[in-house]
Amino acid sequence: MRSPTWSSDVTRTLIVEDEPAIAELIAIHLRHAGHEVTQAGTVAPARAAVDAVLPDLVVLDWMLPGGSGVELARHWRAAARTRELPILMLTARGDEADMIAGLDAGADDYLVKPFSPGELMARIRAVLRRRAPAALAEGQLQVGPLRLDQAAHRLEVDGRPVKLGPTEFRLIQHLMSHPERVHSRSQLLDRVWGDHVFIEERTVDVHIKRLRESLMPVDAGRMIETVRGAGYRLLKDRPAAG
Repeated sequence: MRSPTWSSDVTRTLIVEDEPAIAELIAIHLRHAGHEVTQAGTVAPARAAVDAVLPDLVVLDWMLPGGSGVELARHWRAAARTRELPILMLTARGDEADMIAGLDAGADDYLVKPFSPGELMARIRAVLRRRAPAALAEGQLQVGPLRLDQAAHRLEVDGRPVKLGPTEFRLIQHLMSHPERVHSRSQLLDRVWGDHVFIEERTVDVHIKRLRESLMPVDAGRMIETVRGAGYRLLKDRPAAG
């Protein structure tokens, strides 16, 4: 499996396909369309990749060594973190019963091999459009108990207001726009402070600490997770106590 090294502002796609030629053909077209791609050829590496970094899309083959794409889709749909993960299933099985089984397992769409690259990319665009996060109202973001009114510069957690400084507000705004994504310190500096500003990366750590401290009284500080050696991410909900 190729390890995922995602950026924070592109479509991140995981290809789960055991035929290298097909996987590479799909990867070429996705990269040409601006996607960042990682690949897995069996069930275990695919699960590990999604556990490590949540992608924006999975292109999933039905028949895999050591398991099936249908079982994998059911596994991801059963977990809160991956319940909304967009899945496009690929298969050589074109019978209506197989198509229904794939969709019932949780696939958002179903594409029968052989397929043209044009049809593949059109299906991917359609899946991503349907799965795009809907804003609650103009200028509002919600991630788990966090609700951000961007126009009013107001953050609430379970309806309780949280006071934030301007930098912490921009930081939580960026994190809430990309939940579950890992952001390196340099990426956060570029997106929150601006790439024209020369600031040490440890400044990010200071503001993350302040943001967590502001969220602790409303039991949301642990939603901002440190990913060792990589950066920070905002979880989609409060982690279980433990």
